[in-house]
Amino acid sequence: MSERARYFAEETWTGGVIGLGYVGLPLAVTMAHRGLEVIGFDVSPSRVEQLNAGISPVEDVTDAELAAALGSGLSITADPQRLTAADALFVCVPSPLGRHREPDLSYIEAAVATVAAVVRPGMLVSLESTTYPGTTEDLVIPAVTNGGLVLDEDVFVAFSPERVNPGAEVKTGQIPKVVGGVSPASAAVARAAYARIVDTVHPVTSARVAEMSKLLENTYRAVNIALINEMAQLAHQLDIDIWEVVEAAATKPFGFQAFYPGPGVGGHCIPLDPQFLAWRAREANVATRFIDLAEQVNKEMPAYTVRRIADLLNERRSPVAGSRILGVGIAYKPNIADDRESASLDVLRLLARRGAEIAVLDPVVGADRIASHGFTPVEAGDDLTEFDIAVLLTDHDALDLEALAKSVPLVLDTRGAYRRHGITGDAIVAL
Repeated sequence: MSERARYFAEETWTGGVIGLGYVGLPLAVTMAHRGLEVIGFDVSPSRVEQLNAGISPVEDVTDAELAAALGSGLSITADPQRLTAADALFVCVPSPLGRHREPDLSYIEAAVATVAAVVRPGMLVSLESTTYPGTTEDLVIPAVTNGGLVLDEDVFVAFSPERVNPGAEVKTGQIPKVVGGVSPASAAVARAAYARIVDTVHPVTSARVAEMSKLLENTYRAVNIALINEMAQLAHQLDIDIWEVVEAAATKPFGFQAFYPGPGVGGHCIPLDPQFLAWRAREANVATRFIDLAEQVNKEMPAYTVRRIADLLNERRSPVAGSRILGVGIAYKPNIADDRESASLDVLRLLARRGAEIAVLDPVVGADRIASHGFTPVEAGDDLTEFDIAVLLTDHDALDLEALAKSVPLVLDTRGAYRRHGITGDAIVAL
């Protein structure tokens, strides 16, 4: 073990976390809880003020957990110069797609510029933001060595993809961490550092392997979700219950993993990450047929869901235009208030364009956020009998599914929630 790797393995060092969102804040809190000094940096003064007041904007970090971290080694700042006191910098900023589905690296580039301004001898720099293979070598190495520091002697560089599952009980420190250095020396230092933060470190031979592993994880999910979404459409045409089909197939103890259909995919990973890989493949003149087809199928699911709603209304001699439709749940997954890239919103917007009157019931996201999307918020205690149909788009545990089915004449369940809870009725239709 090198001297620097031994330092990160044995000493009480200081970490700097750049970006205090859904990835960076849990990481910073975890580091503080494990006995390290932590400098949390964010470019938003309002977010820094909020965090220093002990108010967590991230669901996976409670106010109590934030307060405990602030009392045991975590300091939060909007001053990038404070990061010069850190021994290791962890870049945890967004990496969205641009208008033409190309990687938008502007946040990473800005963070790397911050790193370049504060990097000093002995530092480890680890990029955690999801990106295409080669980003760490292309962007981070030139930035940290431009001032004369020598890679693997003065500064060490790695990539370790974030693995965050919002709303899950498993915390950041319990999730195995893939770590890839840009060289063996950098890998050894990064592995020693992450071993102080998480229970399990899985080292790989390069930053590129680590970068691609993250994209494979979510491309795997996107492709399999697309498969079951296509199967759901076929099963409907053949008058077969796709949910029963999946339950039956899942009894096989090998060779099958259950995926379930829905109104589309959402969140910060599945709709975006495969496109980083597809973009990189186009640069290399390699076709990504599965990725492209999966995106087509998944992106079409909101429109398919709307067609199913229109068919159900037509059977009752009601057009979509003028119908009162209750959207139930707009978060991209159950039990969280995050509606980023949510397919539920896509469904409701398509219905609104066809002239439907839309209201939304979502006890987790809340009325203010619902109203910000231009929809009328309702609560579970309100009179729901005037709606023509309710569309269950996100199956929060807080929803009373039985009461909902008794209040409206028809429910389209896009998530299989009624079947899962053993609730049946003539007014309940599965996607």
